[in-house]
Amino acid sequence: MGRVRYLEIAEALRAAILSGDYPVGAQLPSESDLAARWSASRGTVRQAVATLASEGLIGSRQGARRIVLRQERRHSFGELNSFAQWAEGVGHEVHSRFLSRTRRPATAEEAERLALAPGTEILAVLRLRLLDGEPTMVERTAYADWVAAAVEAMEPDCRSVMDGLAAGSAIVAHYGEHLIDALAAGSEDARLLGIRRGSPLLRQRHVSATNTGRPIEWSDDRYLAGSVTFSVSNSAVATPLERHAGDR
Repeated sequence: MGRVRYLEIAEALRAAILSGDYPVGAQLPSESDLAARWSASRGTVRQAVATLASEGLIGSRQGARRIVLRQERRHSFGELNSFAQWAEGVGHEVHSRFLSRTRRPATAEEAERLALAPGTEILAVLRLRLLDGEPTMVERTAYADWVAAAVEAMEPDCRSVMDGLAAGSAIVAHYGEHLIDALAAGSEDARLLGIRRGSPLLRQRHVSATNTGRPIEWSDDRYLAGSVTFSVSNSAVATPLERHAGDR
């Protein structure tokens, strides 16, 4: 019950910040004032405030009233939300299409990233992701052998593979590692995204793993230039990586 309560308080504070009730530079009420307002313990309020700090909405300094840092809602990769969760959370309509699902031996890199023996069969997936009806990202994912059947059973327009794995197979990602770079669109990327070959793409590669460290997927996601922005917010206690909508 305590966990639900702190999330309710965090959501209320987040809404107040995003609506401008607390402008950038303003101080939030003290923990004791917030605890009194919501008839909650200071520990519960502290959890709620820490949630907003992890999102970069407010300062992360302990022992002082928190300062509002910004009023945009972004997505921190520390939350391990899926692409669909992120997109819907910032007000976009998201659609996805499986273009191919093929079992084949893992490449050397895939085997290393997924902690599999060389040549182990994996499921290679090609997927197109759309925001508000516009092609935005081409996703190439290698799923470990032990989750392949569950991914194969999903509908062609499955909104989120990771959400589907969590709901249908109780396979939940608890850890992620991300690599970001830029590259030129090849013929397939250009055709799927409706751009010229050689156009710039932003690439995010990542491994997702369970709470025991067992790798689930190794993905290569290629975003249309200008469709999203990745940012790093530095503080004394954390450096969250964030993804948010860009200008298209």
